[in-house]
Amino acid sequence: MNPTDNNITGSRRLSIAPMLDWTDRHYRHMARQISRHTWLYSEMINAGAIIYGDQDRFLMFNEGEQPVALQLGGSEPADLAKAAKAGEQYGYNEINLNCGCPSPRVQKGAFGACLMNEVGLVADCLNSMQDAVRIPVTVKHRIGVDRQTEYQTVADFVGTLAHKTACTTFIVHARNAWLDGLSPKENREVPPLKYEYVYRLKQEFPNLEIIINGGVTTNEEIAGHLQHVDGVMVGREAYHNPMIMREWDQRFYHSSEPPIEYAELVDRIFRYSREQIQAGRGTILRHTVRHYLGLMHGLNKARVWRRMLSDAALLKDNDGSLILQAWEEVKNANTF
Repeated sequence: MNPTDNNITGSRRLSIAPMLDWTDRHYRHMARQISRHTWLYSEMINAGAIIYGDQDRFLMFNEGEQPVALQLGGSEPADLAKAAKAGEQYGYNEINLNCGCPSPRVQKGAFGACLMNEVGLVADCLNSMQDAVRIPVTVKHRIGVDRQTEYQTVADFVGTLAHKTACTTFIVHARNAWLDGLSPKENREVPPLKYEYVYRLKQEFPNLEIIINGGVTTNEEIAGHLQHVDGVMVGREAYHNPMIMREWDQRFYHSSEPPIEYAELVDRIFRYSREQIQAGRGTILRHTVRHYLGLMHGLNKARVWRRMLSDAALLKDNDGSLILQAWEEVKNANTF
C-alpha cells in the first residue's frame, strides 16, 4: 500500500453490510483484495454463541482483513459486554450492535429490530459494551418498526442514544422493519426506502457519524448519498457483484493505487482457497468459491464461470485449480 494512503485506511466512508451466511471470513478475504480501504463487517453473531461456543469458529478472521467490525446480536448487557471483549481480543476494530434484523429467530430472542422499541435497554447494552472495550461501539438500526412511519421515531431513537451513551456512529437502514407479516427477504425489499430520513438525521445531529444503508446498487448512487451523509453501507450488490468495489479506493478514498486486475485477483483467491483447504480446519473448496460466483458479472462467459464453480461434480475433488480452469474460459472470451 502506498504510504500516502495510510491516513485513510479504516474509514467508514464505504462499508459492506453484515449479511448472515454471506459475509464470513472467506467473503471478506475476497472483498479486501478488491478494496483496501472499505470497512468490512462480520455476519451477525449471537453473543451467547461467542460466550458458550467455539470462539475460533465464530471470531477467527484472516490476516489482512482489517479494518473489520464484529456485529453482535443480543439484548443482555452483560453477555454483550463479554462477547465484545472477546471480539476486541481477537483484533476486531469495532463492535456493532444489531438493532435492525427482522427475522423470526431474532424476534424470539428479543433482539435485532425489536430493540428499537426498547431504547433504554439499547443504551444499557451499548454502555456495557463500551465499558468493556477500548474500540468503538456502534449501532445498526432501521428507521422504525412495523407501521411507525414518522421521522420522529428514528430521531428520538438516535437522540436518546446520543445523549445516554458514548456511541457516535449510527448505521441506518432506511426502511422500516415489519415484524408482523413480512419475511426477512421481504423486509429488505417491501418497506419503502426513505433516504430523506437519514439525510435529516445528519442535519439534526451534525456531530454524529451517520451512515446510510439500503437499496444501494451503483457507484453513482453512492456518490449521491455522500453529498448528504458521512458514509454508505452496501449490502447485496457487493455480494452478487463484488467488482462494484473495484473503483472504490480511487473514486471514494482518493487512493493512488490502480484497481486490481482480474488476473491478479483470480491468482489471489486461488492461492487463498488452496491454503485454506490445506490448513486442515475443515474448509472445503465449496466454502470459498461460493462467494466468487458474481466476480465475473457483466463479462463474457460469466455464466460458465458461475456454472463451473457451483458444479457439485467438479467441486467434489476439492481442487482449487478449478478456479484457474474457470478463469481460462472467461479470459479467452474477453479483452482485458
